[in-house]
Amino acid sequence: MDFWSNPVKAAGDWLTGVFTGWGMNADVAHYLVVFIGILLLITVVMVLDIFLVWTERKIVARFQDRIGPNRLGPYGLIQPFADIIKLLIKENIYPAGVDKWVFNLAPVIMMMSVLLLWAVLPLAPILFGVDLNVGTLYLIGVGALGTLSIIMAGWSSNNKYALLGSFRQVAVMISYEIPMVVAMLIPTILAGSMGINKIVQAQEVWYIVLAPLAFVLFLISATAELGRAPFDLTEAESELIAGHHIEYSGMKFGLFYASELLHTFTFGGFIAAFFFGGWRGPWVEQVPALGLLWFLIKATIGYWMFGWIKYTLPRIRIDKMLDLNWKFLVPFSFALLMFLALMNALLRETGFYAIGMFLSNVLFGWVTLEILRRRARTAREKVESVQPAAEAGH
Repeated sequence: MDFWSNPVKAAGDWLTGVFTGWGMNADVAHYLVVFIGILLLITVVMVLDIFLVWTERKIVARFQDRIGPNRLGPYGLIQPFADIIKLLIKENIYPAGVDKWVFNLAPVIMMMSVLLLWAVLPLAPILFGVDLNVGTLYLIGVGALGTLSIIMAGWSSNNKYALLGSFRQVAVMISYEIPMVVAMLIPTILAGSMGINKIVQAQEVWYIVLAPLAFVLFLISATAELGRAPFDLTEAESELIAGHHIEYSGMKFGLFYASELLHTFTFGGFIAAFFFGGWRGPWVEQVPALGLLWFLIKATIGYWMFGWIKYTLPRIRIDKMLDLNWKFLVPFSFALLMFLALMNALLRETGFYAIGMFLSNVLFGWVTLEILRRRARTAREKVESVQPAAEAGH
């Protein structure tokens, strides 16, 4: 029963005992066990990434009334492995004038930026890499590596289309990081901690109930941050062919592609941790390892939401995209942060905290829609008043 109450610790203690039994120093054995744990987590995440390729294709197929992979293996499950073999044996091509060091390092940094995020994600009550008390800040800081990777790939390719694509995507990522960070601050305020595990533990009521507008704000901003439709300017084929990774071939391109899918699932994990209660669920108190199952289910729901958005909405222009962020989402996010922080302070000690917070979000959303509706009506009336004068002049 001790094993099932904390299987990770039990396995670590057993492995440490094996190494010390071989005559290894206790400290060296401890660090070796930690390294094996990190390697095991990365391996599991990378295997998960392989099946995300299959999942993505199946989701697309269902949305577009197609079948998807169905030839290699049952339900096409072996298709991703065939694709990996194809990418590995493809020729590695370098464009003329490429900066090889930066060119080769960019996809590695992109994948590393995604893997490092898993270090602080609480997968279960007893299964997480590091329980940082500033885990939210860590997520924001490590996420900046992806931006650096895109600039490196576009600049080092010696291709104007790649460079323009990287500039454009980075402009979007930096812009939408502001409302996304503000959306992450709202669960931090509700929980009274920046530690992600503490945020999960504080969710007696899921924060999607207490702050549904923060969830919507995070979902929109994260979609732009990931570069997925309708914000997929990286893959605006009619304008920039394929953006910053146009010159990459073989497994280097594969790393960019795998990073996008894994990054999307990782953001599904953020949604699970910040808004869906993380690993919390039935029977977790009795069997803590069961929290991993609940976390993966919730993260998969978040991943499916990103897929739903991507394969439903058309791409929008970059000027409209930046207008949406700077003219609406940024001021909306700061106003929402201050409003929910105030309501949290006023309602925290009352007996109707959950329903009060939910209704506060409804009120704030209704006021926002009214303001937008009146601004749209004023703009429409202005246009309609100008048109008769223009026609009379002709």
